[in-house]
Amino acid sequence: MEAARNRNTWHIHPDSAALAQRLAAAIARMAQEAIAARGAFHLVVAGGNTPRAAYAMLPQLGRDWQCWHLYHGDERCLPLQDPERNSLMLDTVWLSQVPIPARQIHHIPAERGAEVAARDYAALLPPHAFDLVLLGMGEDGHTASLFPGHDWGLEKSSPATLAIHDAAKAPPQRVSLSGWRLQYTREMFFLTTGSGKRAALAAWLRGESTPAALVGTTADVWLDNAAWPETVPGTI
Repeated sequence: MEAARNRNTWHIHPDSAALAQRLAAAIARMAQEAIAARGAFHLVVAGGNTPRAAYAMLPQLGRDWQCWHLYHGDERCLPLQDPERNSLMLDTVWLSQVPIPARQIHHIPAERGAEVAARDYAALLPPHAFDLVLLGMGEDGHTASLFPGHDWGLEKSSPATLAIHDAAKAPPQRVSLSGWRLQYTREMFFLTTGSGKRAALAAWLRGESTPAALVGTTADVWLDNAAWPETVPGTI
């Protein structure tokens, strides 16, 4: 089921498994379109459990891996082998199985600390728009490591990367792409599943200024039935 509201398109799937399957197919299709048009596919990946199942399907669906360029929307400042690192999850379920050149896999060096990692990662970002940015959303409406009550870097005068020292969730030190740099993309998908996200989605639909809603002003929002708010005045 798909519906348009404001400037977002909401893709509502029966469950998280159906969402993951369709998401993986969409990523693979968009990669081929980008490679055919521009010779490369520049993808920003999201961490967390929602996209993990889709990433695990990509080795069977993708091709022309030498043309893929990967970036992270955010990372926790933890040791490289910490199980909470987004980079470790990505390597385990996807990247270890495909021949993307190592120089085109741009993990955030968050083990260096927030300030140094943010500075170093900004230098690795492309000067042009990404092809696709994938983002998740927390129960408080945060996205990447942009939390309520903090600077989200939505103005283009802001840095492309932000050093986070007091995140609302552990660990407190993180690195995140800023709001405007996440928005500098041809397409943006928000991914959210489970009943725990209903309140944040309801706030988005009511027009409240959460990080997810303000970063994703024109995004496609992919969710499962469990995440869709049951009662929001004026919604579909």
